[in-house]
Amino acid sequence: MSGGTSSDAALVLDRCHELDRYSAHPVHLERTHLTRQHAQANEVVAGWMADAGLRTWVDAAGNVCGRREGREPGLPALLLGSHLDTVPDAGSYDGMLGVVMAIAVAQRLHDVELPFALELIGFSDEEGSRFGTALLGSQAVAGHWLEDWWDLRDRDGVTLHQAFLDFGLDPRRVHEAARQPHELVGYLEAHIEQGPYLEARDEPLGYVTTIAGARRFRLSVVGEARHAGGTPYARRRDALVGAAEVITEIERMARASGDADEHDGCIATVGRIEVQPGAVNVIPGRADLSLDLRAANDEARDAMWARMERRLEEMCEARGLRFEAQERHRAPAAPCAPWLTDAVVAGIGSTGQQDPLGLWSRAGHDAMAMARITDIGMLFLRCHDGISHHPDEAVLLEDVEVGLDAFEAAVRATAASYAARELRSSPA
Repeated sequence: MSGGTSSDAALVLDRCHELDRYSAHPVHLERTHLTRQHAQANEVVAGWMADAGLRTWVDAAGNVCGRREGREPGLPALLLGSHLDTVPDAGSYDGMLGVVMAIAVAQRLHDVELPFALELIGFSDEEGSRFGTALLGSQAVAGHWLEDWWDLRDRDGVTLHQAFLDFGLDPRRVHEAARQPHELVGYLEAHIEQGPYLEARDEPLGYVTTIAGARRFRLSVVGEARHAGGTPYARRRDALVGAAEVITEIERMARASGDADEHDGCIATVGRIEVQPGAVNVIPGRADLSLDLRAANDEARDAMWARMERRLEEMCEARGLRFEAQERHRAPAAPCAPWLTDAVVAGIGSTGQQDPLGLWSRAGHDAMAMARITDIGMLFLRCHDGISHHPDEAVLLEDVEVGLDAFEAAVRATAASYAARELRSSPA
């Protein structure tokens, strides 16, 4: 192994901070799918990939990609990457750190002959912040694209179809972003943990066992808008009061489902609420809210939703309100492949950290979509206080340093394992 240096890690962090420049807001970081800032980030990242010796392109879904051939042209590729989009008011490392670390690893392996091609990708939309449906970039690569998505609209009313056109992409060609299983060896992703467990154990690195299965809904509580002063309580059908009860009940049910540290617990979050008509002297007639529901396995998640939906309907009916639920996103739980997990664990072990912590990822990742078409593995890096999706996201220089060493070693271990498998499968 080439061995890490603090200058490698410092460059990674500097590049993450450089990407902060490409934001829709001057004060906080926000970079969403198919925007001018997305195009700017793609251009900068493509330049870094080229500097690392990769041929670059932007695919038909807006993902920025790079490739270096293996010992001979046309071999299947080991894909490294993460995402370049952010939530509103984001931190500097969620997604971006994994992309920039992948570039640094590719640079380290510049002169190493691999038994596969090495590809890098910066996914265009993991968060779903603009159009409300997550993993659009990686779903396209996985060949899982729904025609209904073209009608999704952002807050300004722009459809996903129009956003493609405005970005210079042809919606009719989105299928060209799809990769076939035979084209890939596997997918490895480095990512901040977005949780407190590594820090609590005072360890810089961990590995992922499985990624939570997530479902997202738009919930609506529908009542009647009437005059706030003239309508007595007995006649009110206040959608906002009903929604408040719904939100509280969602939390109660999720907390009662079991310890979320364990595989049978569920996590439920309401992150957005919109009220109509939204006047101070009008009883709210409608409240629309988001629900993010996830668990380590799909069975626990789906059973929770079935119970939750019945209970919320009952509560709303008791108040004379109508409850509606529209599913906006569903992703199955994604277990990591044992052979790639072994490579990640070996990579961590090469840094001197023994018996690393295996975690089920409460957060979703592009690896979930990629698991549809190839084996996946994930490396976690400690982040301060488990904070993510917030400007206070922070990582330590020394953690990035050992993270680079581990990521590079994981690629080398993957190469050794893949070569051995190919040898065993070749004719005698």
